[in-house]
Amino acid sequence: MQRAKEYGYVIIGAAFVALAFNLFLLPNRVASGGVSGISTILNAVLGWEPGIVQLSFNIPLFFAGVVLLGRQFGLKTLVGTVTLPLMVLWTRDIQPATMDPLLASLFGGIGVGIGLGLVFRGRASTGGTDLAAQIIHKYTGLSLGTCVAIIDGLIVISAAIVFDIELGLYALLSLYVTSKTIDMVQVGIGYSKTIIIISEKEAEVREAILTKLDRGVTKLTAHGGYTLNEKPVLMCVVNQQEFTKLKQVVQSIDASAFVVVMNASEVLGEGFKRE
Repeated sequence: MQRAKEYGYVIIGAAFVALAFNLFLLPNRVASGGVSGISTILNAVLGWEPGIVQLSFNIPLFFAGVVLLGRQFGLKTLVGTVTLPLMVLWTRDIQPATMDPLLASLFGGIGVGIGLGLVFRGRASTGGTDLAAQIIHKYTGLSLGTCVAIIDGLIVISAAIVFDIELGLYALLSLYVTSKTIDMVQVGIGYSKTIIIISEKEAEVREAILTKLDRGVTKLTAHGGYTLNEKPVLMCVVNQQEFTKLKQVVQSIDASAFVVVMNASEVLGEGFKRE
């Protein structure tokens, strides 16, 4: 069931990317990086079918990755590599949702981000320039993020030269929206809070968190930087709804407690979500 679920993520994610490409990005010539960006440029310059271009790039890059990087990609990545171009071909006759480049950049970026986020949740990839970036990373020593940025940057610059500067800027905007949407799909939109509490009434605060909030709390040992005296430190993770109540509980017990609050974008375990 888990494997079927992961394949489902890959196929549905590829469908989202293909729809975003044909509804928003391609009609407005927004080449926001990746093989899809290359296919957008080649379609405008040479009239080549984007789905065929993507398939022509993805398959050789996949096998190059297998040869140069090892068989770490697996069947799911091959499925993503092939499914996405086929979905692009299948939906190529769909009518554009808008001919406004700004709307196309925003909603196309969101659609691609949702699709890629789902593919990544399926522990796969759609291949393309991601594999090229991994190959460059292995043989140059550059970080993977830098390699991806270089490749996507060259594609966006090419779009600015072939089309115009304005469309190049729209492509950058779409690329940014895509990256943020991927993060949202991966970790969710809800943030939990990590609370660090230093209090002279540590035992009372700890007991109140356990009983009044029904949340776990971890007691850490720390030393003051100036006095070097040992001080107990409490760490607790709560949902956003519980945060205000936790503050009130701590302040009612020790108004002079030192409290540090940090966002936790993803929390796994008891009382939170499980993978």
